[in-house]
Amino acid sequence: MEVVQTIAELRARIKTYRRNNDQTVGFVPTMGFLHDGHASLLQKARSQSGLVVLSIFVNPLQFGPGEDFERYPRNEEQDLAVAEAAGVDIVFMPSVDEMYPTPTRTTVSVSEVTTRLCGASRPGHFDGVATVVSKLFHMVQPDQAFFGLKDAQQVAVIEQMVQDLNLPVEIVPCPTLREKDGLAMSSRNVYLSVEERQQALVLSQSLQQAKTFIDNNVSGSFTSEELQRLVSKHIQTAPLAVIDYVEVLSYPTLEPFEHSHSITTLIVALAVKFGKTRLIDNLILQVRK
Repeated sequence: MEVVQTIAELRARIKTYRRNNDQTVGFVPTMGFLHDGHASLLQKARSQSGLVVLSIFVNPLQFGPGEDFERYPRNEEQDLAVAEAAGVDIVFMPSVDEMYPTPTRTTVSVSEVTTRLCGASRPGHFDGVATVVSKLFHMVQPDQAFFGLKDAQQVAVIEQMVQDLNLPVEIVPCPTLREKDGLAMSSRNVYLSVEERQQALVLSQSLQQAKTFIDNNVSGSFTSEELQRLVSKHIQTAPLAVIDYVEVLSYPTLEPFEHSHSITTLIVALAVKFGKTRLIDNLILQVRK
């Protein structure tokens, strides 16, 4: 496994690989502090790609004022151990100055799918995500890129960007990995106190209640408002939970949900704060009219 820190090194290594091999390049972009969820993306990439590239970069463009850029968890030694165990070939760990040597005057902005959910409460966040992922795609030029569906809106944004800009990369969405008690794996989970961690279980529990409600509603005659109330009511049983949003939308368009076809894909998405820690989770499933 090679660790490179400059764009020139990264491009040189990938160019050499492509010159000598006809297998695909798989890419997993991350902000580090890797956990089993990230490891599952790397393992998926390893199973489908000849060369696996991992990037670790805490991107300042996607953090707004007062957000946790400075305190975002970092652990380089742990990250490299996870990467090596997953069979990564190249780890790209650039500095902020390497990625943004001068003030950024060109950004990528995706409309429509960024106006709801996290995009509504974190203005500019997805411009930062789309910009850095676009830069990384141009550096790595992967055949496939692997993203976790825990941040399903991010996946939708990246897929829209790739489609609109005709980028030659296949986006591979991968299922959310969870702890044994159901909490979605996240780098931010380390911020939670013991009590906050316990109360955060209402998130996955509320989504499971939504799934049960839909599964039992054989006629499919329910409204998004009913699902929102059901999920919100359960979350509110946790005294420390402060709801940012609970929404039911069509996926991946993230438009208001309606039964326009015999089978429709919906997302039940939520963001909730426990103390200073903001957690997201979601459920994506198909419903019959």
